[in-house]
Amino acid sequence: MAPGSPASRAGRWAPWWVLAFVALWPLPGIAESVLVLGALYAAVRMVQLRMQGKQRLLSAPAWALTSILFLGYWLPQAFSAFDAIDPGTAWRKTAAGLRYLPFMWLVAIAVATPQRRRLTLGGIALIAAVWTLDALAQAVFGSSPLFWSMDQLKWVVSGHGLCSAQEVAAADRLSGVLGPCNLKFGQVLASLSPFLLFAAARRGGVWGWALAAAAVGVVLVLAGSRAAWLTYALVVVFSGWRLLGARALVACVAIGLVAAVAVGLGSAQVRERVARTAMAWEGEGDGVNQALSGRAQIWEAAGCMIAGHPINGVGARGFRDAYPGCNPAPRTEVWGEGPALHAHQIVLEILAETGVLGLLLWLAAVAQAWRAWRFAPLPARERARPAMLALAVTVFPLNTHLAFYSTFWGGLTLLLAALYAGSLLARDDA
Repeated sequence: MAPGSPASRAGRWAPWWVLAFVALWPLPGIAESVLVLGALYAAVRMVQLRMQGKQRLLSAPAWALTSILFLGYWLPQAFSAFDAIDPGTAWRKTAAGLRYLPFMWLVAIAVATPQRRRLTLGGIALIAAVWTLDALAQAVFGSSPLFWSMDQLKWVVSGHGLCSAQEVAAADRLSGVLGPCNLKFGQVLASLSPFLLFAAARRGGVWGWALAAAAVGVVLVLAGSRAAWLTYALVVVFSGWRLLGARALVACVAIGLVAAVAVGLGSAQVRERVARTAMAWEGEGDGVNQALSGRAQIWEAAGCMIAGHPINGVGARGFRDAYPGCNPAPRTEVWGEGPALHAHQIVLEILAETGVLGLLLWLAAVAQAWRAWRFAPLPARERARPAMLALAVTVFPLNTHLAFYSTFWGGLTLLLAALYAGSLLARDDA
């Protein structure tokens, strides 16, 4: 692609849209606005270039795989809306979900050339590094400098903070830049960690990787999310295996576990979570349910929904509406008042909310993603490896998860999917 060509000029802004979207995750409303504007920009520019018969912003394979991955996410949502428990909400969310397709094209455009890919993936790695240092500062000083700055600005603008006093008091873990009213920092950083670790290894070799891995590991231990611990363990194993070799990796993991235990012993919140996990060995089902923070009860309710709506589920994001009728033990819940909002597990969420039809569509998209990886040449795999690992650990089925059909986690997952498709099938010789 010639540097001064219309396609090159149109694509130069794509990395900045993507980086702005990621950097603004602590402010979900603004981040969503960036997503929508970026989607409109991508749709308009692609149509303009197509009508003018000029160069494409994406290679045909990258465009096709990105679109397939979107359909694997969106079609289950659309089919589930026909007889959803709350049809109005289901159809509104289905219509709103269309914004993700041009945004995924924009993300793929952002990694379609070597220059854009270096900027986009390096920028995401830098954001993850800054957030990690910010969280370490919170661990030392008791407050996230980044979140404190945004909170002070919010007070000046609107006369109140980003989080209520009750939310601040209820926070039971390191919250990082996302703040005490959005306790997803552990899962978010774990999903972004491959970009940071691969970038650190490329610049600093083994010691760069080890330093970055240790810093992120300390933050994630203090963030207290057991799902993030498992996600990050997978990242460390798969990123370190090729860099260190099996023996050195085992030694590194052993040292890391000892360090994690030492860090955890100094945190009351981490000790509480370890004690809660140990309750799985105490008593029968109730001990397991307590250890899993009520997830055993939620999963049983998901099984009830699957049995009652096996074809296309109760509707995307309809879990909360269906939960009271499937609650196996109505009482004061482990998590507090109110129904469970989602299944906390990707396979159960897909089956409960979109049925067997939805699961088959997801699996079809996964198969296409795997097929593209299998037949891609080695250089393509190498440039797509950080995004591939980030996407794989985010949807790893043997873990608990946030809601994939929520605005926040759905947007993050589709971002990773588009980064993977765009990096793997980029046409670097164009």
